[in-house]
Amino acid sequence: MSDKKDELIRTVSSAHLAYLGDAVFEVFVRERLVKEGVKSPSVKSLEYVTAAAQSAAADRIEPCLTEEEKDVFRRGRNDVHTGVPKSARPAEYRRATGFESLFGYLFLTEQTKRAAELFDTAFPRETEEKGE
Repeated sequence: MSDKKDELIRTVSSAHLAYLGDAVFEVFVRERLVKEGVKSPSVKSLEYVTAAAQSAAADRIEPCLTEEEKDVFRRGRNDVHTGVPKSARPAEYRRATGFESLFGYLFLTEQTKRAAELFDTAFPRETEEKGE
């Protein structure tokens, strides 16, 4: 990675990483739902995009994160959070923000393959969950 990109990553706020990560994560969700032929993707997407779902997903990926990824996650989680949605508990919302920050970081560092790997770990396909 170039020095300029290294500097960008170090100076981008965790709020900005989460903002970008939200969009990156949304693309992964939409891609999966379209490929699976889901009839009501906007309804099904709620299984992925809520703070509670992302917080649970963070639990599933945490054991396989690198130290650098853990640092980015913690930085996002520990950022100042003003206004938590009524649908989420504060701890869930903080963890979801850390999760989104991680996806923003992976995108900025051009690690889309790693982001896809973490997405699949965070949200195993239903056939994978059943052991098929």
